[in-house]
Amino acid sequence: MDYHALDALRRTHPGWRLLTAEHAPLVASFLLRAFIEPNIRTVARHALAAALEDQLRELRRALGEGAFPKSAAHYLDDWASDERGWLRKYYVTGTDEPHFDLTPAAEKAIEWLMSLKQRQLVTTESRLMMVFELLRQIAEGTEKDPDARVLELERRKLQIETEIERVRGGRWQIMDAAQVKDRFLQMAATAKGLLSDFRELDQNFKDLDRGVRERIATWEAGKGALLEEIFGKRDAISDSDQGKSFRAFWDFLMSPERQEELSSLLDAVCRLPSVQELKPDRRLLRVHYDWLEAGEIAQRTVARLSEQLRRYLDDQAWLENRRIMQLIRDVEQHALALRGPGLDEMVMELDAAAPSVQLMMDRPLFKPPIRPKILQHELVAGDQAIAADLLYEQVFVDKARLAAHIRRALQTRSQISLAELVQEFPLEQGLAEVVAYLSLAADSEGAWIDDANTQVLHWVDDGGSDRQATLPLVVFSRDRRTARGSGVRR
Repeated sequence: MDYHALDALRRTHPGWRLLTAEHAPLVASFLLRAFIEPNIRTVARHALAAALEDQLRELRRALGEGAFPKSAAHYLDDWASDERGWLRKYYVTGTDEPHFDLTPAAEKAIEWLMSLKQRQLVTTESRLMMVFELLRQIAEGTEKDPDARVLELERRKLQIETEIERVRGGRWQIMDAAQVKDRFLQMAATAKGLLSDFRELDQNFKDLDRGVRERIATWEAGKGALLEEIFGKRDAISDSDQGKSFRAFWDFLMSPERQEELSSLLDAVCRLPSVQELKPDRRLLRVHYDWLEAGEIAQRTVARLSEQLRRYLDDQAWLENRRIMQLIRDVEQHALALRGPGLDEMVMELDAAAPSVQLMMDRPLFKPPIRPKILQHELVAGDQAIAADLLYEQVFVDKARLAAHIRRALQTRSQISLAELVQEFPLEQGLAEVVAYLSLAADSEGAWIDDANTQVLHWVDDGGSDRQATLPLVVFSRDRRTARGSGVRR
């Protein structure tokens, strides 16, 4: 903020021009009453001109007929010009009447003028507590040591338990009137500041939308380059800190539980006698609805940007299709002109219907041939006796048979555990069959394995001995959604 930067800002910034304008009191007072106080974002030209004409009539009655000689419509057009930049003049979809909206620069200038008034209470304690709370959230949110986070949670837990004991003993403290007023005024200022932030964010998207329209009107290159440039600017705004903060705020505000909680809190606080002494603005009771309306306006601006891109792509596709059809008609007309017995000599010869394209990278890389190594050993017949009984002792478990057992058991019930399945269909191959059941459960979407619970399987082996095995609980289900929503590890 050196001399040259401030000098350029004085000459170019609309907010500074508003503060130094000849009719700055008229502009600031009217825009405050027309846009900021009622939190109105869009006003039609006739309604805004009628309101300004009423104010001009009152001022002429007090200051003389020579004060403010121009008409209200002339003043509005002058304030919306590029030289002033205090209002934004545009047309709403479906109407032929211009509408006006307050620019963020003019809103900042008016808010600064409002801050010059002597405040009825300087909110110091609430802002100090806000500083401490924000610092605590940053410190806790960036802490990577789990022991340190557990220690902090234990400390807060001890404070909460101590506070509970005080309440049970009837020794809790209640805020006095000064503390309530301090926090309420800080809340009201923050709530109104959010509306200004929405207007600034909406203005960023409107500038992007206007730039997209200008680029489309003057673009001569291909579609890919234009889309890459536009989406790059849009992603730059969405991925910025301001865009991420807006998305987090919007997701938090769109929760119905949060809206109901905020409504009940605002109603309860505004009923307090100490707050009633401040004569609060009744619009604070529905400030969250104003946030929603302002956020929807920003969302509609983004939707208009997407609509511009879609319209541009549709127009380009129509132009390209028209060009293709024109080329086809030209070929047909030339073919008709060459048809007939007068064609004696060859006009053009085609070797093939389409060229053969051979790219260098399509060729396979060179692979050296594998040279076999031949050992010069004499092969002799073996004379060692080897038992072949092991070849006939291999155990094969038929998974199809086990899967049929599961399907048959689930015909009469919605789910069955592995222990119940073994009781109904006894094991024939012992532990190998248990492993096969576990393999079927791991591969099936209708089964789950609960490591937190166990089950015991009993069977009789080939020698007649009783065997048992303890393993995690395995449940087969007929409904796949039951398995997905069970909350256990599959």
